[in-house]
Amino acid sequence: MDPAPRVELTPAAAELVRRLRDIHGPLMFHQSGGCCDGSAPMCYPEGEFRTGGSDILLAELEVDGVEEPVSFWMATSQYELWSHTRLIVDVVAGRGSGFSLEAPEGVRFLTRSRLVGGWPLPQPPAV
Repeated sequence: MDPAPRVELTPAAAELVRRLRDIHGPLMFHQSGGCCDGSAPMCYPEGEFRTGGSDILLAELEVDGVEEPVSFWMATSQYELWSHTRLIVDVVAGRGSGFSLEAPEGVRFLTRSRLVGGWPLPQPPAV
């Protein structure tokens, strides 16, 4: 039996992902943990944000109505802080970063979290 998902979308976030997918094609998320908007999940066209050795792939999100999975990446340093949580991507009113695809929509993605315990958590790659 699989543990609960590491990352999930609220219904509102899933609906926004479907709309953005229709406009921009396949999508990905990255959460860097930087300052300001960098600590929010940023949505990009798949492959538009270059991931590397300092990032970890947390999930391949299956979204009803979206043909391909939506990858969710996080900076390893941020993962170390959030590894004991389930990440819940939601949508709230307001302007997010100009780099994230939802910015023109008047909303922004937001990560909420729920503490979890007893999971065999994946370890981030050695840097």
